[in-house]
Amino acid sequence: MTITVPTFPKIEATVAADATGTVTINGSTQDVSGATDAAVRAEIVALVTATAMELGRPVRLLTRDGLGEQLFAVHPDGHLEPITALDASAAVVQQPEATTPAHAAPEQVPVAPAAPQQQVAPQVEVAKPRPTLNDLLQSRPAAPVGPATMGWQGTVRTLTGGLIKPAPGAFELAHRDAIERVARSLSGPRTIVVINPKGGAHKTTSTMLLSATFGIHRGGSVLAWDNNETRGTLGWRAQPARHQNTAVDLLRDLDRFNDIRNARVGDLDNYVRAQNPTQFHVLASDEDAAASSTIDAAAFENLHQTLSRFYRVIVVDTGNNMRASNWEAALAAADQVVIVSTIREDTANSAAWLVDGLYEKGHEDKVRNAVTVLASPSKVADPQLVRRLDSHFRSLTRAVHHVPHDDALVDGGTLNFDALSPATREAWLQVTATVADGL
Repeated sequence: MTITVPTFPKIEATVAADATGTVTINGSTQDVSGATDAAVRAEIVALVTATAMELGRPVRLLTRDGLGEQLFAVHPDGHLEPITALDASAAVVQQPEATTPAHAAPEQVPVAPAAPQQQVAPQVEVAKPRPTLNDLLQSRPAAPVGPATMGWQGTVRTLTGGLIKPAPGAFELAHRDAIERVARSLSGPRTIVVINPKGGAHKTTSTMLLSATFGIHRGGSVLAWDNNETRGTLGWRAQPARHQNTAVDLLRDLDRFNDIRNARVGDLDNYVRAQNPTQFHVLASDEDAAASSTIDAAAFENLHQTLSRFYRVIVVDTGNNMRASNWEAALAAADQVVIVSTIREDTANSAAWLVDGLYEKGHEDKVRNAVTVLASPSKVADPQLVRRLDSHFRSLTRAVHHVPHDDALVDGGTLNFDALSPATREAWLQVTATVADGL
């Protein structure tokens, strides 16, 4: 049986190995993505079916994937039929009318006899939708790229007083792209959880630097939260406030913030510690050496529910006990997990053990979407160990970033973002942009 399918419009689709693809209809390409290859293929079929429905007839689809190329007839009802090479050579060509030169002989196009049960529906003229303001706005060209401000290009512009304006180089373009990703709008409050069950693994430093980078480029509404069941060190690394209140004090007074009519974000200033000029707040864990109170899962959930009404991005610093109920509650609330480790055998082994445990507890999706940060504990790290750790965690998580050693972080004191080297700030900008991609 021969399938007679017009070759107009020209439709091609590509499915990549990373669960992404493209559909090209008459030269117009649309990106497609999904959780699996099957989801990508289903989305492609849906798009092509919509074209078939508009035309009121089957259309021809050429697909490319890891197995090669294949032709299909896609019908208006959504079902597909493979087209063999013989069918393809005998398909009717129905291109838009074109003028044939007078001296050219008319082309003989073979027409395969159509089976009675597969009559092609007549083409129906489909009225084009009226263009709207949104269509006009969407047709605007991209904003022009401003002149360089970094690198030798920026130096030339400065030295010539702006008379020569080189375009930004690759480094500056990547820098600007990272800022856009960090600052992009979110569909709701998002929670990032920083984990490694070993002390000294760079968790608190990572929490501070992520929060600072988000705060600088998003203009505030960022909270760094020490979710230690007893006492953590985030409050000690923060700039001091006029009060010593912590998460325990906020939990005690939480009802006043759950009263929608009277709750005010400004009242949180008596519980959080503002970090200027990096524009984020710190919520410290209990700092009373004589206290016996702890934060459990219920306390975390109550705090998180309330704080999510006041902050767009919450970065949670976790303790060292992955079996603690508040640790597990934080992981459950995470929109993005960040696994951190210094480039040391013991710290990295702890992170790897943590990943094994998360798999065993059914958190495979969170691990696969996680971002790994490997921090150098000295100016020169062991290159062989760096390669081993990069290979291990790159096979487990969505991305791996390396951040350099910085003398400004060695003393473990109050974070001074301005004291960090440009290389450190840039590295953490790239880390934060990758984390933001997962939100």
